[in-house]
Amino acid sequence: MGNVREQARWTRARLGRCGPALDLLTARFARHEYAPHAHDEYTVGVTVGGLETIAYRGGRIVSGPGSIVVLEPGEMHTGGPAAPEGYAYRALYAAPALLGDGTLGTGHPYFPEPVLHDAELAAALRRTHTDLSACPDPLEAESRLPWLLAALARRHSTARADDAAVPRARSVALTVRDRLADELLAPPSLADLAADLGLSRYQLLRAFRTTMGVPPYAWLAQYRVTRARALLEAGMRPAEAAALVGFADQAHLTRWFRRVLGVTPAAYRNSVQDAGRRPGAHSVT
Repeated sequence: MGNVREQARWTRARLGRCGPALDLLTARFARHEYAPHAHDEYTVGVTVGGLETIAYRGGRIVSGPGSIVVLEPGEMHTGGPAAPEGYAYRALYAAPALLGDGTLGTGHPYFPEPVLHDAELAAALRRTHTDLSACPDPLEAESRLPWLLAALARRHSTARADDAAVPRARSVALTVRDRLADELLAPPSLADLAADLGLSRYQLLRAFRTTMGVPPYAWLAQYRVTRARALLEAGMRPAEAAALVGFADQAHLTRWFRRVLGVTPAAYRNSVQDAGRRPGAHSVT
């Protein structure tokens, strides 16, 4: 058995059903020190425990709980513990284009400060990382990660934000909604939908969130719950219902069913079946 204080787990999420992959790392180290290395992607991490020290740009930076660390592509760096208890963090490795969406200019966003203190964004990144590590649903990954990475660049890089109004925002949102409903078992990627509409993915996400009040994956999950609810009322088992409405498995259905209706699919099925069997229960014709 390995040392429980030295753990690293990788998950690969896909941005859209046939889209590019994005790697997620969950790590906890008491002693491990990285050798000097660089990545082709941006490394975006959130420290969740202890202290980490990183050699970067000719100096040393230290990151504590709640801090966001952004290491740019091609920059050599290390990483190791800066406290006796070691350090724990969540990191993702994002292609440069993901951070450039939603900003003006053609270059990649530059982050003057590699350690950022933004509690709201750090909490959102950590929550999204945790959810996608547990269930790397392609539409959820594509709805959440590009949006958060664009927010990171808009808030903390030197790039200027692109806040131009999205043309035909409501029409765009309704078109995307209808495509998702029609193809709920294998939803199209947001990048493909955006290209069809002559928009960037960030513009599509802005239009959808503004009009519908939620991102695309959340709207589709709630639509799937509604469809699953009807199947459960007809007596279908949760695992069967999950497959028929496009959830990855019963656990994925259960997570969303509880969020939307407050109970598990099994409990809901049992309650409506019990109601139908009670003495005096009858149908109205």
